[in-house]
Amino acid sequence: MDYAQYQYLKIDVDADGICTVTMNRPEAMNAAGGPMHPELERIWLDINEDPRVKAVILTGAGRAFSAGGDLKGMAQRLGTPENLKHGMEAPARTRRLWQNMLELQPPLIAAINGDAMGLGCTLALFCDITVISQEARIGDTHVKVGLVAGDGGAVIVPLLVGAAKARDLLMRGRVLTGQEACDIGLVCHARPKDQVLEEARAIALELAALPKYAVAWTKLSVNKAVKERLNMVIDASMALEMLTMNSGDHAEAVRAFVDKRKPVFKGD
Repeated sequence: MDYAQYQYLKIDVDADGICTVTMNRPEAMNAAGGPMHPELERIWLDINEDPRVKAVILTGAGRAFSAGGDLKGMAQRLGTPENLKHGMEAPARTRRLWQNMLELQPPLIAAINGDAMGLGCTLALFCDITVISQEARIGDTHVKVGLVAGDGGAVIVPLLVGAAKARDLLMRGRVLTGQEACDIGLVCHARPKDQVLEEARAIALELAALPKYAVAWTKLSVNKAVKERLNMVIDASMALEMLTMNSGDHAEAVRAFVDKRKPVFKGD
């Protein structure tokens, strides 16, 4: 399999069959929106066709796992035809991202080496097993930029921690440390930062040594419930997120981010 086509993802398959996918936009804190999004949609299909791969690790280059959406890009799109085009295309593209991740046959481990915010948080949580830096920050902060937590948070977070905690996290846009996230069951393992990738690799090697179809079909069985929730929620939640993308409060949030000031929300 030739992964040379990928510009924003670095893909390495080692002799043990461990494929490491590194989100490689460190200058943008590995923002998963914009140009990286199409690659994140497609990579899982290509890995499925690579007979060398026995397990997959997803991580980020530099100090962040992924900062999620590109707020500067959102500010630049405000009031433009591009913003309308994005709103029309985003629901299908987001659904495709999660469907393709869930259809990945080898086990997928998130090595959350740094902050995982917004879409970056959801990317981590859609992985099969999660290992996070104890001091990293993780949270779906859509509401803080005037958006519905619609691109996956409303799907996966309630499955992990229950509806009550999910409402508390998503409606408030709460940000947790890696250790706090582990303590409530949002992620699986919390480790010192310098041990995150090592622990993720140890888990990947353990899984790679187990019977292939027993692991793959156990994953498939568990993910039936995730797919059911995805199909039930994602279209409506993404449509609502796209509506809030045209709100005055969202415009105020991204402009305030660019201006480095506190936003003043008016409820419009």
